[in-house]
Formats: sequence, structure tokens, C-alpha cells
Amino acid sequence: MKTDVELPAKTRLLRAAASLLADSGGAPVSTRQITDRAGVTAPTLYHHFGDKEGLFDAVVAAGFEEYLAGERDLVHSGQPIEDLRRIWDNHVQFGLNQPQLYLVMFGNIRPERRPATVGDAEAFLQEALEKAAAAGRLIVPPQEAARSILAANVGVTLMLIAEPAEGRDLELSAMTRDAVISAVATNDESDPVEDKSGTPSVVVAAIALNAALQSSHPEQLSTSELKMFLEWLNRISKSPSS
Repeated sequence: MKTDVELPAKTRLLRAAASLLADSGGAPVSTRQITDRAGVTAPTLYHHFGDKEGLFDAVVAAGFEEYLAGERDLVHSGQPIEDLRRIWDNHVQFGLNQPQLYLVMFGNIRPERRPATVGDAEAFLQEALEKAAAAGRLIVPPQEAARSILAANVGVTLMLIAEPAEGRDLELSAMTRDAVISAVATNDESDPVEDKSGTPSVVVAAIALNAALQSSHPEQLSTSELKMFLEWLNRISKSPSS
């Protein structure tokens, strides 16, 4: 195994920036600190990453790949709602394990600017929700459910990060998780099309069929027919409860 001094300068810079972020306690990290820890000069950083922000973007990208790898490594249970709970818990644990990296990934919010990592995380979550929709478990479209769940997941994780480690109440995370999932999904595993929340079963069925068609693209329908059918289903799935 190579020691740090034997690694390429680009790798040493990434490691130095990541470790300094982890140790910073939220304080700013300077270019000088990074280059000193990596054992390189500032021009080397500029050559590989353009500037310090470019380096931090690369650190975030690497961290996000680690985050997604953890989510993808979860073994699917065959129960889509249970899988959603596990995805939520894994997200929270990642944030608690790497708080400074998480803050850069999900906490660096600017007005009217959405971090790319948020969009990517939402897209990943939507994939899982498409499976729940196809199983007849969602009472709102997958995209809407993904935004709601991720917003709550990030909010809870940021709140827990801000609390002293010894005083963190993970039960709060579980309560919020179950409340949010209950707001977008049916309650009964044994009867996926019958929802106890008052949403008409036709809406649940439309969402399920919509998700199934979009993932399978049946050859029985032409492109124009499929497009029209999906549009109708989308209207039904977004219709207000009666």
C-alpha cells in the first residue's frame, strides 16, 4: 500500500482537503492549509482543480459517490416501504459519520440555487419510489414523494449534526421518517391498493400503473398512444381526493 507521500499530488490534495474539512469544526479552510498538508505548492492545486472551490467540489463529488455507494449496497427487502425506511436511516448515519462533508454537500444552501448533490440524491430516491409506486404503495407521484422525503431527511440530519453527540435523539429521526412516509404511501402492506388515508384507490392504482408503464414501455402501445395514456394517468394521479 502506498504511503501518502507516494500518492499522486491530485490524490493527496483530495485527501488533505477532506481531512481538513472533517477537522475544521465549521471554520474556514485555507488554500495554505491544504497545500501544506498535501505537501504540494499552490500552483499544483490550481493545475489540478482551478482553485480551492474546484477542489472542494471534487471532494463533495467523491463524498457523494461514497454516499450513493452506501445506499446502493443496501440489500432490497422486497418490501418497498421498508427499503425507504432503510434509505432514510442510511442517509442520517452518513451525515452523522461525516458531518463536515455532509454540511458541504447538503447544508451549503444559497437563495434560488439548488446544489447538484440535492438533485442527484432526489433522483436516486425517486428510483426507489418508482418501485413503491409500481407496487401500488404510493398515494402521490414518485417525484413529489421524493422531494418531500429528502427535504425532511436532510432537515433531520442537519438538526442532529448540530446537537451534542451524547444528546442526539435518533428516535426523533425514526418518528419523522415514519410520519413523512405515511404521508406519501399507503399503510397496508397486505392490500397495496386500498389506502386508509382517504385517497381514492383509483388514484393509487393510476400511480402504480403509471410507474410500471414508464419503466417497462410495453410494445403493445405506439409511442403516441403510450404518451397519451401516461398523460391521462398523470392527471388522475394528481387529482384531489374526494
